[in-house]
Amino acid sequence: MASVKRTVNVRFDKNHVRLNRGEYHRPDGRYSYRWVGPDKKRHVVYASTLDELRVLEDNIKKDEQDGIKGDVVNATVNDMFELWKETKRGLRDRTKTSYEYFYELFVKPTFGQKKIKQVKRTDVRCFYNNLLEGRGLKVSTLDNVHTVLHQVFQLAVEDNIIRTNPTDLMLRDIKRTVGRDTEPRRALTQEQEDLFFKEVLSRADFRKWYPLLYIMANTGMRVGELTGLRWCDVDLEGDTISINHTLVYYNHRDERGCYYNIHKPKTAAGYRTIPITPSVKEAFLMQKEYLEFTELKSVDHIDGYDDFVFINREGKVFNQGTVNAAIRRMVRIIDLDILEKAKDKEPEVLIPHFSCHILRHTFATRLCEKAVNIKVIQAILGHSDFQTTMNIYVDVTNSLKKEELNKFDEYINADKRKIS
Repeated sequence: MASVKRTVNVRFDKNHVRLNRGEYHRPDGRYSYRWVGPDKKRHVVYASTLDELRVLEDNIKKDEQDGIKGDVVNATVNDMFELWKETKRGLRDRTKTSYEYFYELFVKPTFGQKKIKQVKRTDVRCFYNNLLEGRGLKVSTLDNVHTVLHQVFQLAVEDNIIRTNPTDLMLRDIKRTVGRDTEPRRALTQEQEDLFFKEVLSRADFRKWYPLLYIMANTGMRVGELTGLRWCDVDLEGDTISINHTLVYYNHRDERGCYYNIHKPKTAAGYRTIPITPSVKEAFLMQKEYLEFTELKSVDHIDGYDDFVFINREGKVFNQGTVNAAIRRMVRIIDLDILEKAKDKEPEVLIPHFSCHILRHTFATRLCEKAVNIKVIQAILGHSDFQTTMNIYVDVTNSLKKEELNKFDEYINADKRKIS
């Protein structure tokens, strides 16, 4: 019986290098590798050189051995984000909406179009650096972008689409390398706080802001808690404020536009009752008198909530941006007047630029300076994490220690000068 010879189809590229099974040298000069994956479907990848192609082949074979899916080679970061939106559970609506907002604004149009299996750590680092330096994002904003992007890539890891998460520890590394870590919040000093409210109260065009800002600085309420406060939450006879919801403002750059929502506190600690001091009560009465004098009525009905305490001249609620813009304008005018009066002399006190959240931080600082029990501070501020309160407490007490030691040093040196 005659033997049958098997012919082996040996192929070479244009450089006469032998090609392995599945490898092809294309007419356009690129190389391709075709294979059938575990899904029984044909797949193909391309490379500029044969060496690059074989690196891809090794990765593909290793992925198959490790159970990493090869049938999603064309899936983009945006595709994975859509899957994350469908499957993510356990987030409050406000939090999830915020994540989606940051992703769609900063990630989706550019970085989100990358194929998820091809994203490297250097790609993420370049993207973050561009957001910081090219678009001028603050680290706090980048933190929001990173949070959702890390979860998207982690879902891809859990689904065996990629082996490792390229965003792991990336924000920490970015902060270290570019030196743009978040600056610590600085509370107003007692002198700055007193000067600010004295000026606001004394100026006719500023006075309407006094109740809102003074109450924030003397109750520690978050801006959304205060702008969403209703008169039924304020008991002027029992001298208490009930904190049970937050007003949230959304400003989407799409067909959804701008709108408000009411959200319940994230944690049980967020539900709390704050005592009304005599000066805070006076501020509430001032606000009530202002509304009666101007005949302003609250017109907003948001998720079943109405009759809001703080409203603009159209009867609508405030958002954080409006309040911060008003603070900036008032501080600028007050400081310019102080500098003009001081002429060539250095003024004793100038008010730094600050946001409405700094008023909450200032309130916490005043409590720490007065040695109020730290558990009481935690309860009033609505901190669920004791460490958050402790961080403020430690910062304040360290500053006080330094001030006391400086006073002691001045006292000692004064005695030495007398002796000499």
